[in-house]
Amino acid sequence: MTTRAATTAVDLSRRDLTLDLARVVCVLFVIVVHLVQVGIGPGADGALVASRPAEAQPWFNAATWVGQIMPLFFVVGGFAAATGWRSWTAKGGDAAGFVRTRTLRLAQPALPLFIFFAVVLGVATAAGLPEQLVSDAAVGAGSPLWFLAAYLLCQAAVPFLASCHARRPVLTLALLAMGVVLVDIARFSIGIQEIGLLNLLFVWPLVQQFGFWYADGWFDRRHPLVLIGIAAACYLLLWPLTAVGPYSLSMLGNLNPPTVPLVLLGIAQACLLRLLKPVLARLMALRVMQGVVFVLGSRLMTIYLWHLPVLLALTGVSLLIPGAAPTPASPAWWWSRPIMFVVVLGMLLALSLVIAKWEALGTLGRTPPAAVVAIAWVCAFLPPFAVMEWFLDLPIAVVGAILLGLAVLLLRRSPAADGSVRSVA
Repeated sequence: MTTRAATTAVDLSRRDLTLDLARVVCVLFVIVVHLVQVGIGPGADGALVASRPAEAQPWFNAATWVGQIMPLFFVVGGFAAATGWRSWTAKGGDAAGFVRTRTLRLAQPALPLFIFFAVVLGVATAAGLPEQLVSDAAVGAGSPLWFLAAYLLCQAAVPFLASCHARRPVLTLALLAMGVVLVDIARFSIGIQEIGLLNLLFVWPLVQQFGFWYADGWFDRRHPLVLIGIAAACYLLLWPLTAVGPYSLSMLGNLNPPTVPLVLLGIAQACLLRLLKPVLARLMALRVMQGVVFVLGSRLMTIYLWHLPVLLALTGVSLLIPGAAPTPASPAWWWSRPIMFVVVLGMLLALSLVIAKWEALGTLGRTPPAAVVAIAWVCAFLPPFAVMEWFLDLPIAVVGAILLGLAVLLLRRSPAADGSVRSVA
């Protein structure tokens, strides 16, 4: 099968634009969170140190109950995956072709980023810059990459989970939820944190499954009071889990490895998204808002992947300008955050003029054999997983760039084409 990039206009009448808006808001909110989390300035001895100003605030833990919006991103991603899989199979596509296109959509934008990290960290090491500062900057810049590993797992599981959902939707949810609970019990009872990594196979696919239910209209058929009750119950349940149970009060502390609280947040956020749908729909009826969402949404992976490197680069430039870099956590620093947000977003949009082309699949030939797709998926998965587990450094950046390059090469290689179909995956 040959996959060809869509060149015709999108039929907006058949698209839920509120979900496009939700995706964009999620990514922009991630930028806001990192703007208040990352502080670089002089320490007590005058040397530059990295700090996390927001986490030192008394309101931080409570704020994460609202600000941890990654479950919502996976809910929206589940909706897109469910509708994309249905369209793909309706056109005669198979599981290998679906996984191929979904993997490419993540691996291609990640490749230039890993190449960038390899070059910058190599130059910084060769220049003899302070090792701790370079390490802190690398860890901070690479922190969002966990998402690629989690999302690649979810996308690879879509054909199987969509089939399970079609046959036994409730049982599928129950089994995934049971897996989440059992992994957490094993992790906290044995005390080995690495056991929690198994929940990459359960937490995010379960939250993605809520998006399948959203696509089926389950949330549409619930009365608003029911949705409010479900969301409230989820938040109320978080209290004993975090106050008495083993989970962190901060929802960021429950992120890697993922845990039960993120599942509860996913349910609550799916309900709140549906409750807000009439308001969001009115916003998306405005042509200006549609234009903003289209511009940002068409380069969303670039914005997400590059926002921390751009933030760190702008912070470094400001440190070279006398008086331009307020002391982190000072009143002037907090007041500078909105200005920095506008500057960072402007730089990302400018950068996207060059980088965002990596988000486009272009024209693809026939899908390679399933074994080749599987090997390429592993090559794409390993670099972000390594960053999630051991943090970003020069060796991981170099090996990651090589593996991602290999993944893209394998997925773009094409046996002789014998037909064409427009890509909907």
